[in-house]
Amino acid sequence: MWILLLLVVGCLCGFLLFRQNTLTVAPPSNPGQRRLSVIIPARNEALNLPALLASLRSQTMRPYEIIVVDDGSEDGTGAVAASYGVKVVKNGSLPEGWTGKSWAVWNGYRHATGDTFVFLDADIRLAPQALASLIEARERTDGVISVVPYHYTEKFYERLALIPNVLGTFAFTSIFEKSNPKKGLYGSCIVALREDYETINGHESIRAEILDDLFLGSKFVEAGIPVTNYIGGGLVSFRMYPQGIRSEIEGFSKGAVLSTSTLSPWTIVPVALWVVGLVVSESVFAFVGTSWVWPLLIGYLLYMAQLFYFVKYVGVFGIVMPVLHVLSTLFFLGIMVYSAYQVTVLGHVRWKGRQVRVGGRREL
Repeated sequence: MWILLLLVVGCLCGFLLFRQNTLTVAPPSNPGQRRLSVIIPARNEALNLPALLASLRSQTMRPYEIIVVDDGSEDGTGAVAASYGVKVVKNGSLPEGWTGKSWAVWNGYRHATGDTFVFLDADIRLAPQALASLIEARERTDGVISVVPYHYTEKFYERLALIPNVLGTFAFTSIFEKSNPKKGLYGSCIVALREDYETINGHESIRAEILDDLFLGSKFVEAGIPVTNYIGGGLVSFRMYPQGIRSEIEGFSKGAVLSTSTLSPWTIVPVALWVVGLVVSESVFAFVGTSWVWPLLIGYLLYMAQLFYFVKYVGVFGIVMPVLHVLSTLFFLGIMVYSAYQVTVLGHVRWKGRQVRVGGRREL
C-alpha cells in the first residue's frame, strides 16, 4: 500500500508543478508603437534559418529589423541569412571569459537600433500572430518574458526527450518559481525592452555563464524587473535536434546538472518526488509475477495518463513514447550521469564544436 501511496503522491506533484501558462493570441498591433529588433545568434544554422526567417516575414506585426549573428559558422549560415535580406553580423573571435552564445547575442545587441529586443534561437518557428502576442504579453506583465516552445519531434531518438521536456516545463512554469530570486528565462525566446536590458548590462553581465538564460533572468529579478515564463502552445515552437542524437545528448547534458542550482527548493522537492515516483513505477517490469506488480502497474498507468495530458502542451511525442515512458526516463537518467561527469570530472561541457569550461572559459 505504501508503494501505491508514493506513486500517487509523486503523480500529484506533477499536477502541482505544471501550469498551463500558455501564450495567447493577441490582435494585430500597431508596429509604430514598438520598434522590434529581432536578434538571432546562429552557429551552423543554415538548415534551420529558412523556416524561422520565412515565419518572420509572415508576421501580423512586422519587426523593425532582423539581425542574424553568424557565430563562426562553417555551413553557409551567413549566406542563407543574407538571401532573406536581413542584417548579417559576423561575430568576432571569442574573447577570454565569454561563452559563445552570450558573445553572439551581445554583438547583435550592439548593432540593434530598436527599442524592444526579441531574442530567438535559429530553430524557433513562429505562427503569424506570434510577435504581436509576445509584445502584448510583455506589455501586460510590464517586464521581461520568455517562452518554452512547443517541441515538434519526428524521429524516434528525438522523442526520447519527453521526460527532459516535461521536467523543463515544470522548472519554468512552477508556481514556486514566482518568488525565486534566481528565477530563470528560457533562452530560445526572450522579449525585453532596451531600457531593461541595458539596466542589467545585458549578456555582458553573465558573459562567463554556460546557462546564460537562467542567470540573465536572475539579473532582471535582482534589478526589480518582473520575469514571466510562458508555454508556446500554437504560437512559438521548435524542432530542437534534427541533426542527430549526438547533438541531442550534448544539448541536454550541458545544463542538466547545473540548472538545478537555480531552482527554488520548493520546486526541487516536488520535482524529486515526481521523478522518484516515475522511476519506481517503471520498476514494474522487474516485479512481474510478484505481489508488487499490481501497485506498480497502477502507478505506471497513472504516469502514462499524466504524460498524455502534459504532451498536449509540451510537444509532439507520438503514442509510443508516453506508453513506454521508461525509455525516456532511461535517456534522462543517462543525460544526468553524463552531465555530472562533464561538470565534476572533465570540468567542461561540449556544445556546437566548442568546449566550455564550467565557469565560462573556452578551451582551444
